[in-house]
Amino acid sequence: MPLIDVSIAKGRSPEQLRALMDALHNAAVRTVDAAPENITVLVREIEHEHWSRTNVTIAERNQRNTTT
Repeated sequence: MPLIDVSIAKGRSPEQLRALMDALHNAAVRTVDAAPENITVLVREIEHEHWSRTNVTIAERNQRNTTT
């Protein structure tokens, strides 16, 4: 029973998110021979202010890129 849990920054379209879920579902079927009815995919969209790398949030990085 694969549970695929993905975190992604907000900003993708519903169509992009659906395509991601589809691709992940199909990858589990192909690679680990999971039964399609047993696969769960969770996509968590994270606000840009709540995601940081190297102590800089996505929002801060975006702000810097628009002011330079």
